[in-house]
Amino acid sequence: MSAIENDEQLLDSYSRAVTTAAARITPAVVNVESNGGHGSGFFFTPDGFILTNSHVVNAARAIGVTTFDGVRYAAEVAGDDPHTDLAVLRISAPTQTSATLGDSDAIRPGQLAIAVGNPYGFQCTVTAGVVSALGRSMRARSGRLIDNVIQTDAALNPGNSGGPLVDSRGEVIGVNTAVIAQAQGICFAIGINTATFVAARLIRDGRITRSFIGVAGQTVPLHRRVVRFHGLDGGSGVLVVSVEPKSPAARAGIREGDVIVTFGEKQVTSVDDLHRLLTENEVGQPSRLTLIRGSEKVEKSIIPAPAEGR
Repeated sequence: MSAIENDEQLLDSYSRAVTTAAARITPAVVNVESNGGHGSGFFFTPDGFILTNSHVVNAARAIGVTTFDGVRYAAEVAGDDPHTDLAVLRISAPTQTSATLGDSDAIRPGQLAIAVGNPYGFQCTVTAGVVSALGRSMRARSGRLIDNVIQTDAALNPGNSGGPLVDSRGEVIGVNTAVIAQAQGICFAIGINTATFVAARLIRDGRITRSFIGVAGQTVPLHRRVVRFHGLDGGSGVLVVSVEPKSPAARAGIREGDVIVTFGEKQVTSVDDLHRLLTENEVGQPSRLTLIRGSEKVEKSIIPAPAEGR
């Protein structure tokens, strides 16, 4: 077999993989329109539940969804979580073709990644690339970090937000969410494992419960002598800038000027570390908080409260 014939076979295999995957996922993809703009989404259950991005539908007064066959439906928000930029919509309609969900923990850099969405309103546009990197972090519009984000070079444009990122089998591995406007080929998707966890809670409760302790903080470096003297693992912590009255932090005796270095036995080196640790599992549960107060190490017991409306 000549080199040219071999190259042609490889290109044919690549083309078949992309076209097959696109054919499997496209019937589940929808166009999402609201008074705030437009984006994409996909059915992840056959009874009308749609995954999309929070920023596509957040605060929208009216939402319309157009399915693959061109039928338009009114949609309602079943749940919204700006902290992960995910939302679930629901339409009342006959049984829909739903996407097959993959496993974002099983993907590897370099594998084929295919994005389907509605950039600039062009219905069911397909772009292909690879998984560029895993484990990225991206800041949501709420200010919290989204962890375990997939980086891909499959081209995304305005309107792709909320659409699926799929593997060569057409199984969804991520929810397309963002691009870096100044760069080429740097796009991001929320891993489908994160998305399915969030979606289940949104369907059940309409929101994700997180905990809070009632401090405003900033990441600060710790003096090397303090780190050595107290045997700390990290070189930074969270400086408490203010304490909310009657909050869990106030009740625990935390003061302005304290530096938080551990929470519940876990190291805290930044505000983002603290955000990650304040999950719904901490609500109402006593946790040990380690502080540096002046040059002394102080331990406090704190009971985080639900972060209602925060």
